[in-house]
Amino acid sequence: MTGACGACLRRSWLLAALSAGLAYQARDRERLLELLALGDEDLVQAIGGRRRSELQERYARFTPEEVRLTADVETICRHHRGYPRALTQMSDGAPRMLYVSGTAQRLAAQGSEPAVAIVGSRRATDYGMEMARSLARGLAASGVTVAGGLSDGIAVAALAGALEAGGRTLTVMDAGLDVACPARRRTLFQRARMTGCAVAELPCGARSRNWCYTARERIVTGLAELTIVVEADESPGELLGAHVAQALGRTVAAVPGRVTSPVSRGTHALLMEGAALVRGPEDALDLLYRGNPPRSVDAAGTPKRSSTKRQSQQLEPRLQMTLEQVGAGRDTPAKLTAGSADAGEVLLALSELEAMGLLTRGDGGRYVPRESLAGRAPL
Repeated sequence: MTGACGACLRRSWLLAALSAGLAYQARDRERLLELLALGDEDLVQAIGGRRRSELQERYARFTPEEVRLTADVETICRHHRGYPRALTQMSDGAPRMLYVSGTAQRLAAQGSEPAVAIVGSRRATDYGMEMARSLARGLAASGVTVAGGLSDGIAVAALAGALEAGGRTLTVMDAGLDVACPARRRTLFQRARMTGCAVAELPCGARSRNWCYTARERIVTGLAELTIVVEADESPGELLGAHVAQALGRTVAAVPGRVTSPVSRGTHALLMEGAALVRGPEDALDLLYRGNPPRSVDAAGTPKRSSTKRQSQQLEPRLQMTLEQVGAGRDTPAKLTAGSADAGEVLLALSELEAMGLLTRGDGGRYVPRESLAGRAPL
């Protein structure tokens, strides 16, 4: 299926042809976003350099057949009724077209529903990874589409969490769909394509360059009404999603982290600057629906509640106490049993909580709560 006009196909070809010039501008994020908002002729004039005449000639001779498509990739442009509504609301700089894996029809359906982008560090801690997974799982179970990239760390944890809940996902790639997925993420990518959509602005065969990360984030945050940052240091790269979302006028929120952790400095800075505080899925849903979040429903239309919330409400006092202590930072067996009159009982409680899916074990034998790290269970 092709839902893109010739002019929009030519735009995607032009971006790939100008990739080296755009890469030269990548350090200046605002300048790069301005360039991506330019018309075709102005873009060639701005960064075409010595190739300007050549590019103008090739541009004039362009035919849609020059854009290669693989069998499972469709196209959709801004002139097509199935183009995501959220992207049409961007004042300027929205991608003219998208290459879609997972059917353009599914993208159109998902594009009419609210979405949340979950972004953050590629070197996240166990706390950050589990928080991202938990957030995505709770949001997906409530019917919210989870948008993000396929880089390491927070983005991958969020995608995995949404898929665990059987929810909708929008995965934005930073190169052509046939070359963008790293081998270690291929299984996750295939699952995302089967139940959601993977999209790219560049045509098949186009390789990723440094400017593609900012371009990708403008699509991720453009698709989402709310962007949540889960763990990020203060470097421009890790705060890229938040800064692009702010530039696009989208709502930005952040998850508080450990004050001693370097990968929480960026999120804490965002909170001090006025970003909304998110402690769990309920906070995100409050921001998204302004106090009136819908519940997910089963096949009969009956509202569903999270099994984890039911479990936490029914916990024995000894299990509840252990879970709260882990959440408060006593996250190793040694810390939990220090000074305890019955260390065996504490270790048994840890095993039971892990078997119930309320705790998971991270690096160094530390335990991490799988839900409600601030004491609030998701819907």
